[in-house]
Amino acid sequence: MASEFIDTIASLTAIMEEETARLLSPIRHRDFAEMAAAKIKLVAALETMTATYDRTRPDWLTALDDEARETLSAAIRHLGAAAQVNARVLERQIGLSTEMMAAVATEARRLSGMRSAIYGAGGIVSRTEVATPISVNASL
Repeated sequence: MASEFIDTIASLTAIMEEETARLLSPIRHRDFAEMAAAKIKLVAALETMTATYDRTRPDWLTALDDEARETLSAAIRHLGAAAQVNARVLERQIGLSTEMMAAVATEARRLSGMRSAIYGAGGIVSRTEVATPISVNASL
């Protein structure tokens, strides 16, 4: 019972560590969608196991022997550490991507001259910038 739970935690930890290493690597990788799907699947499996254990044997954690409890605790601590690093790196990558898209959109607006001005009845000139459509070639 505990070994399956520990193995699932170890698998999730390994995927997070690999994803973090790939994100920090200067080499661009393309298989992040598969890693995200694997993380979702493993988290769902952990939630299912926890719910099943809690429903069928509410004392399952306290019933573990000392060695199994320590192994489980170590696996959870390792998962927590990996998750924190992974979250920081993902947040940084998402922030960089957002900044890059904003810079591209700003430059596209500047180059396309997609601005308009409306002269109002009260003598006020209102300027607006029309959104410039941007597409990303994900195969690059």
